[in-house]
Amino acid sequence: MLDSSSRTDSNQSVAVPAFAPDSAEMMAQFQNLEPLLAEIEQAYTPQTDTPPAPAEPVPTTGKTVVVMPAYNAASTLLKTLADLPQNVVDEIILVDDGSTDATVDLALREGLTVIRHKENRGYGGNQKTCYQYALEHGAEYVVMLHPDYQYDSRVVGLAVELLKLDICDVVLGSRIRTRKEALAGGMPAWKYLANRMLTITENIALGQNLGDFHSGFRAYRREVLETIPFERNSNDFVFDSQFLAQAVHFQFRVGDIPVPVRYFPEASSINFRRCVKYGICTLAVLARFWAQRLRIRPSKIFFSKRTDSDTENREKLQQSSQKKAGTPEN
Repeated sequence: MLDSSSRTDSNQSVAVPAFAPDSAEMMAQFQNLEPLLAEIEQAYTPQTDTPPAPAEPVPTTGKTVVVMPAYNAASTLLKTLADLPQNVVDEIILVDDGSTDATVDLALREGLTVIRHKENRGYGGNQKTCYQYALEHGAEYVVMLHPDYQYDSRVVGLAVELLKLDICDVVLGSRIRTRKEALAGGMPAWKYLANRMLTITENIALGQNLGDFHSGFRAYRREVLETIPFERNSNDFVFDSQFLAQAVHFQFRVGDIPVPVRYFPEASSINFRRCVKYGICTLAVLARFWAQRLRIRPSKIFFSKRTDSDTENREKLQQSSQKKAGTPEN
C-alpha cells in the first residue's frame, strides 16, 4: 500500500512558494525608492569644481656625484667608467692619493674633476676629501666607487634610486649574496671567514641586518654627510667601520643591494696583517658606540655637525672625565 505522501494528483498544480509575492512586492517598493536615495546621496556628497589632486610624486631631483678614492688606478679606471650607466651621474670626482702612475692624466683626459694629494693620506683620508668636495659641488646623492674595477659600477643607478625614493639614507653594495658566489669571484677563504665573523658581530652590536659591513661600494644622501663628523674619523681603513657606526647612532636608514665583485691583482685589497689590525679596530669602534649609547664615555665621532654643540660637547666630555675620576660635578 502506497503512502499518501507518495501519491501525485494529476489535477493538482505545483504550489508557488509563499514568500514569492512578498519578495516581488518588496523589490518593487525598493525600486520606487531609488530616485529618493539618489537625491539623498547627492545632497550629502561634498561637491567640488576641481578633481581630486593626484598623489604627490616622490622627488627625484638633485645632483648625483660619484667619488673615486684612487691610488695607482690607471690600468682599471677606463673599464670602471665604461660600466657606469648613462644619464645617472652628473659629475665624477676622482681624488688621487699620491699615485705614481698615469691615473691623474687619464682622469683629466676623461673629463673627471680631479683633486690630487701630494702625499698619500690613507684610505680614510682620501674619503674625507672626496666627501668634502662632493658637498662643495652641490651633491645631493654621493656614491663612493673604487676605480680599481673591483665593484660592478652598473648598479650605481639602483643604489641612487633607493636614496631618491627615500627608502634608505645609506646604501651598501653587498659582495656576499652567497658563499659560493663570493669565493667564485676570487675572495680569499680567510677573508670571507673574517668578513662573516665581523659582519655578524656588527649586526648584533648595531642592531642591523646587513649582508656586508665592509663593502667599498657605498651611496649616501647629502643629509648623512652633513650630519656625520667624518672629518674626525681615522685616516686608515677603519674609517668605514666608524662611518657605519655613526650612521646607526644618528638613526639613518641603512640598506644594501647585491653587487658583483672581482678579485684580481690590480684590485685593491689589504693583506692578512692589516686585516687583523682592521678587525681589532672595528671591535674598538663597537665598544665606543656602546660607551656613547650608555653615556659611559662620550666620543667626539658621535657629535653631530648639524648642531651648534661645541659647548655642549665640551660639557659632556668634562662630565665624563669627572665621572671617571670620581669628582663631583658642578
